[in-house]
Amino acid sequence: MKIEAVIFDWAGTAVDFGCFAPVNVFLTIFEDAGVAVTLEEARKPMGMLKIDHIRTMLEMPRVSEEWARVYGRSFTEQDVQALYSQFETKLMASLAKYTDPIPHVKETVHQLRQAGIRIGSTTGYTATMMEVVTHHAAKKGYKPDFLVTPTDIGDKGRPYPYMIFRNLEELGVKATKQVVKVGDTTSDIQEALNAGVWAVGVIVGSSEMGLTEQEFMSLSDEEQQVVIEKTKAIFEQTGAHYTIQTMRELPALIETINARLA
Repeated sequence: MKIEAVIFDWAGTAVDFGCFAPVNVFLTIFEDAGVAVTLEEARKPMGMLKIDHIRTMLEMPRVSEEWARVYGRSFTEQDVQALYSQFETKLMASLAKYTDPIPHVKETVHQLRQAGIRIGSTTGYTATMMEVVTHHAAKKGYKPDFLVTPTDIGDKGRPYPYMIFRNLEELGVKATKQVVKVGDTTSDIQEALNAGVWAVGVIVGSSEMGLTEQEFMSLSDEEQQVVIEKTKAIFEQTGAHYTIQTMRELPALIETINARLA
């Protein structure tokens, strides 16, 4: 028995180093609403379906208190919908810019395919958003075999396991333990664990690390090591089976998992 499929997340894992497309928009919409949020607050729910992400931010005690202070009442579902509508408009306007494949992704996918491994994908973006992302990423040389968005499964995105299950069905995989899920957020790890597949956190370029490629490259070796260790610890605390620094390490990790399965 060996690994038959790898399922990648999109932003922060396969494209968009640091996962900046959505983060910048979350900061903007809250600022426009008169409620300033921190980068950390905007990043914490990353990987979720975006409307759930907004809801989760509003439920954070500090944000919730600030909202009540500014508006004199608690937030409502109507507020969630209004923020989401702005989020969607602003994100759609900037998405195409954030579709560059992250270093080592294309080579790794090629290597996995050579080994007969099928490539699936899941995301926190809706189907409409992904039309933009997949179109531009494909032009830049990244195109998995299959994609499932929360839109395809009744908006039950992460941490629900259904996007992974839909991939397994389509890719014709016999057992969940023959599947590796690679992602860059804690909700990716939860999605993998809930689906019963191998959960792998990728560190460099991740939303969890939250640095641009330029910021990361400008750090000294010691400083890079510190942020790598910090990110690794977060994935491990969430229950990741493994972490990799970059995609370059994935083929060797799959060999390790195959040895365990044998």
